[in-house]
Amino acid sequence: MKDILTELEDRRNDARLGGGQRRIDAQHGRGKLTARERIELLLDEDSFEEFDMFVSHRCTDFGMENQKPAGDGVVTGWGTINGRMVYVFSQDFTVFGGSLSETHAQKICKIMDMAIQNGAPVIGINDSGGARIQEGVASLAGYAEVFQRNVMASGVVPQISVIMGPCAGGAVYSPAMTDFIFMVKDTSYMFVTGPDVVKTVTNEVVTAEELGGASTHTKKSSVADGAFENDVEALAEVRRLVDFLPLNNREKPPVRPFFDEPGRLETSLDTLIPDNPNTPYDMKELITKVADEGDFYEIQEDYAKNIITGFIRLEGQTVGVVANQPMVLAGCLDIDSSRKAARFVRFCDCFEIPILTLVDVPGFLPGTSQEYGGVIKHGAKLLFAYGEATVPKVTVITRKAYGGAYDVMASKHLRGDFNYAWPTAEIAVMGAKGATEIIHRADLGDAEKIAAHAKDYEDRFANPFVAAERGFIDEVIMPQSTRRRVSRAFASLRNKKLKNPWKKHDNIPL
Repeated sequence: MKDILTELEDRRNDARLGGGQRRIDAQHGRGKLTARERIELLLDEDSFEEFDMFVSHRCTDFGMENQKPAGDGVVTGWGTINGRMVYVFSQDFTVFGGSLSETHAQKICKIMDMAIQNGAPVIGINDSGGARIQEGVASLAGYAEVFQRNVMASGVVPQISVIMGPCAGGAVYSPAMTDFIFMVKDTSYMFVTGPDVVKTVTNEVVTAEELGGASTHTKKSSVADGAFENDVEALAEVRRLVDFLPLNNREKPPVRPFFDEPGRLETSLDTLIPDNPNTPYDMKELITKVADEGDFYEIQEDYAKNIITGFIRLEGQTVGVVANQPMVLAGCLDIDSSRKAARFVRFCDCFEIPILTLVDVPGFLPGTSQEYGGVIKHGAKLLFAYGEATVPKVTVITRKAYGGAYDVMASKHLRGDFNYAWPTAEIAVMGAKGATEIIHRADLGDAEKIAAHAKDYEDRFANPFVAAERGFIDEVIMPQSTRRRVSRAFASLRNKKLKNPWKKHDNIPL
């Protein structure tokens, strides 16, 4: 019996070494942790239960039968994050460069199937050279099996991808279908074709970092939701994100203890809006002053900064926030911000996370580049996302809400539950100057008359009361009481039930 137990421990130790100590040292030399070290940091201490530790590949070509490391380049299993269950896979770059084989894919598929069946999030840690060339089409089939499960799990359990090394070729499409992608600066990159292929085909000379590094994907492409300095920080932030999310689409988000008075008044908000309607202010100040303990987890912070998305808690309960940012492009909606916000709103709706919308939007960004880029279709994505969402929706208009952008930003007409406005709100088809020049075109030569008309228009429309008279605004509230009013609104909506007409699925304007 002792011999068998000793053999088991020896085999486990071999499996834990992955590709061997030399390769582990090389991994550390690149500033990267090993697959198992990452899992230890991500999960609660001693909570990891591993599956398929001894699985090895079945390839017999190119001398592969002579090297069969246990685990085949990926560590899979389940554990807990702050006591709540998650499934995890972590690719091991020390074994064949973390390349995906048929059995490697089967291990990943196994835990994804279990996650869907048992209702728990899937966290994938990617660090792989791509498909294992020696296995040919079998490795490609493995990728497709994983992709299919990403599709089936979408909207059922949260899926989070952490890119902690290379992720290239077909491998990028699995993270692309997950809900959140995080990258590590300087050590991770994603691209469909690498720099060498790009040079061969198009003669462009580009580095891996420029082509698909963390900065590229968080600022330019919007593929990634966040980038962090190192593996440790990235995994700590993933733990923090999981705390905001429900385990699956049948559960409500978790409720945390809170130490902040729901009725707290913030008198500083009464002076947040500048006297000059064209002067910007920072909308993040409002978000943090409304949130429990000022805690705000921002998503896609470096992309389309004219709109802000992320999670806060109100009375300990998770709320998704979408807010125009007057500091960037005056808070205008454009192609990028519409896509960013639409994706976020749909995620919240999938997982029963209520949505708070803070509005200060002068309209859609004009210009040929926007029109040629399809701003009509992209703007419609955000409109569609809000219109189909059945979760509790509370909207606060702080200043401008002009034109179609007023409609799009969770207006009463898109089934907003509570629509509040500050006394500084201006709800109109357009600004006073533009409106006056259209209505009183005959007086354009007379500056005094135009100024008088503009003043008249402002007096009539540059306030929230016309909309309030129509019932489009439920209440004009004092800025200082925003946290109390919003908290009470969401509290009253906790048992909201709203169903859309039956359909196989909708056809969002992609």
